[in-house]
Amino acid sequence: MAGASIKAIKTRMNSVESTKQITKAMELVASSKLRRAKEKAESSRPYFSTLYESVKDIAQNTRGVKDDFLKQREVKNKCYIVVAGDRGLAGGYNSNVLKATVTDMDNKKEKVITVGKKSYEFFSKRGYDLVKSVPSVEDCGYDKALEIANAAMDLYKKGEVDEVYISYTKFISPLVQEVKLVKILPLVFNNDEDVVETKKEGEPKKARVQYLPSPEAVLSYIIPKYVSGTIYGGVIESFASEQGARRTAMESATDNANEMLSTLELSYNRARQSAVTQEITEIVGGVEALK
Repeated sequence: MAGASIKAIKTRMNSVESTKQITKAMELVASSKLRRAKEKAESSRPYFSTLYESVKDIAQNTRGVKDDFLKQREVKNKCYIVVAGDRGLAGGYNSNVLKATVTDMDNKKEKVITVGKKSYEFFSKRGYDLVKSVPSVEDCGYDKALEIANAAMDLYKKGEVDEVYISYTKFISPLVQEVKLVKILPLVFNNDEDVVETKKEGEPKKARVQYLPSPEAVLSYIIPKYVSGTIYGGVIESFASEQGARRTAMESATDNANEMLSTLELSYNRARQSAVTQEITEIVGGVEALK
């Protein structure tokens, strides 16, 4: 019995050790990707902020400016651009953004544009109307973001949807990521909490800008850039968040494996000591019987 117990513990230790090697490798890969993704996310924020401020300035400070994307209308249908991960093993990263999106939806009439394998799998299996899908977040460059933006704006222009949202995960730190649900169409400027502030405290207000040839012309040019830039920024933020969440999850898994190995090693030593003690007892008993 003792021999069988020792063998079972040893087998379990080998299994945990193999798992630990995998989680450690995934942690190192996520750490490497996180460094690059973090730099990319931080460098993209000023671009998005500048676009936002320009569109906001034209819409609010120029009299009589008109654009289809500034008009709010009765909301009958919505479109959600949902950015999730390409794979799992990232803690609650995927489930958090998917759950937040579904909670905000009224029903399954909403049109959905998915970015990432997990997003596509989730909404396709549940019968949502998928307009477009990008299979990989990591491979989603600005060209793909522009295609998504064009598809969303086309739906809005045709009147097939009355609002467009992007659901993504904002990277705050390697340990903290926050799910964001941002309306990108129609353009509204009564809530600045999702904008990266670049203005320093005490900095004087900007002088009013004159837009040539006309505010409408500038706006019609810059809005597609703003929408695609917002989507691309969400993708970059989400990828950085995914790597941060995966690194944290794999680090925790590695620590748990180490704890399990320590416990199993103690159990193994006890079982082996018990087996040795039993053998000595049997030998001594045999010798006594021969006297």
